[in-house]
Amino acid sequence: MVQRKLFLGARLKRLRRERGLQQGAMAAELGISPSYLNHLERNQRPVTAGILLKLADAYDIDIRAFASEGGEHGGADQLAEVFTDGMFQDLGVSRQEILETADNAPALAEAVTRLYTAFRELQRHPVGADTEGDERSYITPETWVRDFIQSSRNHFPDLEDGAETLGGALGDPLSVAEPLRRRLKEAYGVDVRVASPEEMEGASQVYDPQRRLLLLSSLLRPENKTFGIAYQLSLLELHPIIARLIEAARPPDAGTRHLLHVSLANYAAGAIMMPYGKFLTAAERYRYSIDRLCAEFGANVEQVAHRLTTMNRQGARGVPFFMLRIDPAGNVSKRYAGEKFPFSRFGGTCPRWNLHAAFQAAGQVVTQLIETPDGHRYFTVARTIERPIKTELSGGLLAIGLGCDIEHAHRLHCAEGIDLERAPVTPVGPSCGICPRMDCAYRATPPAGRTLAVHEFRKTVSPFPFVGA
Repeated sequence: MVQRKLFLGARLKRLRRERGLQQGAMAAELGISPSYLNHLERNQRPVTAGILLKLADAYDIDIRAFASEGGEHGGADQLAEVFTDGMFQDLGVSRQEILETADNAPALAEAVTRLYTAFRELQRHPVGADTEGDERSYITPETWVRDFIQSSRNHFPDLEDGAETLGGALGDPLSVAEPLRRRLKEAYGVDVRVASPEEMEGASQVYDPQRRLLLLSSLLRPENKTFGIAYQLSLLELHPIIARLIEAARPPDAGTRHLLHVSLANYAAGAIMMPYGKFLTAAERYRYSIDRLCAEFGANVEQVAHRLTTMNRQGARGVPFFMLRIDPAGNVSKRYAGEKFPFSRFGGTCPRWNLHAAFQAAGQVVTQLIETPDGHRYFTVARTIERPIKTELSGGLLAIGLGCDIEHAHRLHCAEGIDLERAPVTPVGPSCGICPRMDCAYRATPPAGRTLAVHEFRKTVSPFPFVGA
């Protein structure tokens, strides 16, 4: 990682501003002169291994993630995906131009990505009367909330602290559902009752504030009923924390505000069921065995997988996982990352990743080593899960993909017996539009910024051959 010169000026400047520091203050904390820091931020000097180590020590950052964000990850991939759109093809925007923009002007790259996202959403949904004059409302609530959560690296310290305190007050029973129910009743006068699907009228849970009654569908599985109670308790007990986070986030409209409220309450519910310290200790003890963690905390596979992506507490980090959830058609309905992973912002997933194959091996754990175009390798696990409520309309299985950098794979129970040095590695990409791999038979679209090399006298494995860099 440090054998090549790393010019990370934009990332270094952003880190300083995120910490609210002037150049002199940061230089003093790193033990360098303000003029040298100024040279680093202006890319007039490369960031050395010594500076990276000082940054990690002073600000508790992941060195590899920090360094990679200055390279071909992050904004460059998102910007490249934007330029796959046909409206830009005549411009001939090269990969090098995209990289230079993302490296030297990350805020500009993000602005272009936001504009394009808003354009895409406007094509699908005309602007309504509830935009409240905020142009950010042109982006759908789902996209806005997803980006906000990822900008926080899927970790909210204040919610974690509040949930951990609450979880400790509930004790350490064999099942947390009953203590949760008692807390709702004793602290807030809320009763919990299981109701028939007919009474629920299609809902999975409903809270009636006038009657102080929480109704849970009888079709919910036990762990989802527990989660439902924890969700309602988080809305009441952790309301001040959630309200502060929402106020600081400044959602652009009412719909986005409500979705963010639900997302933060869901986060808190998982943290109540699986308090940070206890969960991390158990995860390390069981070598991140999902089945063991499910049994320990009375949770299901999806709840545990999602919780694993949030282990990012300063000074007490777990394995940094990323997670995807898809349906049989490949639609992505959840996407979280505890570390850097080149997710596609506008598309699905690479068909070479065996996340899709999990549907042909229902109930089994499918492992795979994958390599992204930048040479980073990841150990991944895919398995099917059942929906919280299974009805004729809700359909059957979904698939969860969970992965981490290969350097952490030796810590995982599911990697035991696999020779990580010699096991076959599958080359994958974030999406066809931004994947630079030339000889891929699965390619569905040509990549952005590349010149096609199609000829009527010669056919290739890839339907869109192109000229290499």
